[in-house]
Amino acid sequence: MQTRNRIMEDISQLMTNAMGVAQGAKEEAETAMKSLVDRWLADRDFVTREEFEAVRAMAQKAREENEALKARIEALETR
Repeated sequence: MQTRNRIMEDISQLMTNAMGVAQGAKEEAETAMKSLVDRWLADRDFVTREEFEAVRAMAQKAREENEALKARIEALETR
């Protein structure tokens, strides 16, 4: 009976270790995949959301300034 419990404990320990190894492999695979995707995106010269929003804000400001200047020119021309 004691031998049987020892075998079950060994099997349980083996399964626990296997799950730990599997979890580590999963995390390593996820890290490798994320790195691969990041590298691929960087090679494609995609911009980040922050860069896109900054350029969009600059463009909006430029449009507003152009409209203001256009209105100012029209006002000066009517004088």
